Amino acid sequence: MLPSPVPIVLVALFLFVLLAFTGVILLSLALRYRAGTARRQGRRWVATMNVWMTSFSAVFFFILTSVMSFWLGPILRFALAGIGIGAVLGLLGLALTRWEFEPEGLFYTPSRWLALLITLAIIGRFAYGWWHAIHHGSNAPGEQHWLMSASAARLSFAVAAGFIGYYLVYAIGVRLRITRHERERAN
Repeated sequence: MLPSPVPIVLVALFLFVLLAFTGVILLSLALRYRAGTARRQGRRWVATMNVWMTSFSAVFFFILTSVMSFWLGPILRFALAGIGIGAVLGLLGLALTRWEFEPEGLFYTPSRWLALLITLAIIGRFAYGWWHAIHHGSNAPGEQHWLMSASAARLSFAVAAGFIGYYLVYAIGVRLRITRHERERAN
């Protein structure tokens, strides 16, 4: 017989919080994928706001990365590589976007495959961080592949820069496409 039911209640509470946290993460990833594949109407002011806000995020991110590189080493190289890969994916996303010209205006639906790729990149970054935290220091750095020996901070900056590069190029492309569509309708 247990002297007190408190340890069992604490374990049950911990398991409930862990399951709730996991559920919230899975729900947020599913909603992220759903929002990334939704059909949207191309509105000029929304596209302009997306370009400005994403540009502000990119400038702020690179200022932060430049400052952080004094302490974390060459993370600026990882961030530049990430933004380059993200920009290429943004161009690919624009090419794969389905554009619909209707009397109400321009509608567009982003690629499901790229939305899935972005969601998987988020999942992969979390999984790598978890794996890196558990297996930290298990092997000597010389025995590991360069990706496994890279710090989690460098990869985090690269993935974040990839997202910024993707969304910045995609937002600029959507804005240009809306402007071109409005000019064609006016003529």
